[in-house]
Amino acid sequence: QILVPVSFKLSHYNEYKSYLSMDADFGAGEDTAFVYDEISNIIKEGIETTIGGNTYQHIKVNQWTSNVVEQCLTQLTKLGKPFKYIVNCVIMQKNGAGLNMANSCFWDNTTDGSCTVRWENKTMYCIVSIFGLAI
Repeated sequence: QILVPVSFKLSHYNEYKSYLSMDADFGAGEDTAFVYDEISNIIKEGIETTIGGNTYQHIKVNQWTSNVVEQCLTQLTKLGKPFKYIVNCVIMQKNGAGLNMANSCFWDNTTDGSCTVRWENKTMYCIVSIFGLAI
């Protein structure tokens, strides 16, 4: 189980990231592996392209979340790897409220993987999780 509070416990997150990266690459070739850094870059690119320097606007959040998810899925598909993907995006205004998220997966650590990225600017947080399940 992964707890992802807005304050992010980076020490735990980085340990988990390293764990996933090692497990995702074990026993799989580079062309068929879930490569954490590659997925992380796709997420960051999708967020920056969609939200970039915008300020939080409640009326645009649904559009932004849909666009981030669609951009990530488009880029993941272009990788041509044998995975089914699940993409989740949360955008939250920075107003002092707390946010707790949890993800739990039952899968094969040698082939499947996940990547979560927290992005922020002065007015909002964006948290994107991608789960890759080998076909």
